[in-house]
Amino acid sequence: MGRRKARTVENITVIDVADRGKAIGRCQDGEIYILDKAVPGDNVDVIYTKKKKGVKQGIVQKYNSLSDKRVEPFCEHFGNCGGCKWQNMNYESQLHYKHKQVKDALTRIAKVDGAQVLPIKACEKEVGYRNKLEYSFSSHRWFTADELKSGVKFDNKNALGFHPAGSFFKVVDVNKCHLQDDRSDQIRNFIRSYAIEHELAYYNHKTHTGFLRTMIVRNTSIDQWMLIMSFFTEDEDARVKLLDTLVDKFPFITSLNYVINGKRNDTIMDQDIICYHGESIIIEQLGAIKYRIGPKSFFQTNSFQAKVLYDTTMQFADLKKEETLYDLYTGIGSIALYASGECKNVIGIEEVAPAIENAKENALLNNIENCEFFAADVKDLLNKDFTDEYGAIDVLITDPPRAGMHKDVVMTILEAEPNRIVYVSCNAATQARDINILSAKYEHKLSQPVDMFPHTHHIENVALLTLRS
Repeated sequence: MGRRKARTVENITVIDVADRGKAIGRCQDGEIYILDKAVPGDNVDVIYTKKKKGVKQGIVQKYNSLSDKRVEPFCEHFGNCGGCKWQNMNYESQLHYKHKQVKDALTRIAKVDGAQVLPIKACEKEVGYRNKLEYSFSSHRWFTADELKSGVKFDNKNALGFHPAGSFFKVVDVNKCHLQDDRSDQIRNFIRSYAIEHELAYYNHKTHTGFLRTMIVRNTSIDQWMLIMSFFTEDEDARVKLLDTLVDKFPFITSLNYVINGKRNDTIMDQDIICYHGESIIIEQLGAIKYRIGPKSFFQTNSFQAKVLYDTTMQFADLKKEETLYDLYTGIGSIALYASGECKNVIGIEEVAPAIENAKENALLNNIENCEFFAADVKDLLNKDFTDEYGAIDVLITDPPRAGMHKDVVMTILEAEPNRIVYVSCNAATQARDINILSAKYEHKLSQPVDMFPHTHHIENVALLTLRS
């Protein structure tokens, strides 16, 4: 049976944004389409591709008219690289739709008054704001549509950069990424040139062969730099020569690390990471608090805006010197330590044991003695017996992963009845779901969206809930 011919649908008006940086279009008969590379206000012709979860998906074939919200993307890799999907939309409009995303979730899911959502806090740095990027090596380079149409035969099919959306095997060869300081480009582009000169094999994601696999570049606001090189196989001579060259070429790298990762997946969280040169950690500082960040540490990837986020959290928490604060999903103790000077004591809980070790080290680094950290799944540890032993919860801060809080955790919070809850979230929908459950005893007072990631659809929101009298 032959492949069904693609159907073109004309004059679709783009009316809103959708999840994952996509857009919503409506055609003349009222049908709704989810589109890539479209901006609200565009009018487009679309090739209808498929239905996904009952919603029609389309590819823009022609732009009939362009939205006044459009701007020219500043990155040569826009549309190919899997990131920065809103780079073709002006920043003011990005903020509008991020604010709307939070407001809609709270109104529809949490059933709260949308007027309680404060104006979004914009990010002053629209480029160069990230402190961590992970690049992939691949023997299967992603070729752009223009390159494929050119008929040119490309001999070098290796790539060092980012996976395009929806492709695990191929990688976009990145010349410049605007998300991190220029030094990140310098390191990456030098390693690419070195690999070509010395004929180092890039990782093949299909056959699981090769030498160079991934590289992670981390930096801090006080100009400390970490590089983590991941190799698929051990070739000591090639590895040492590359790492020694990096030490000589980039003296600003304060922590040079490597890992031999022969697994089928790229994650190095379960691998032994070896410090080759310099310190095994780098130091970040937000306000008066310093943080030790290791190769496996989770830390907000926008240091400049993280302080805005934490200051907002502290403002909502309104801590008193006699109060006990519980910080759920504490990570390396980022918020717990930031808040420690404003309350009697802090209890931090986090599932990832190495992160808790980092949190304890960070407490020592800052001479903070009123924080206790526990490595456990929050839903398993947080119960009445625990709070009886370590103190009733006066104020609770929770910053869970995108999936939100486990229902058992929400029910435990309802039973514990802290006076105030400050809920920090990177997913407005799951946050609103949890707030709806908590509404059995809590009133949503305010929400403050904070933009951590310009040119993407991602948004953080800080919500304040107070116990009903």
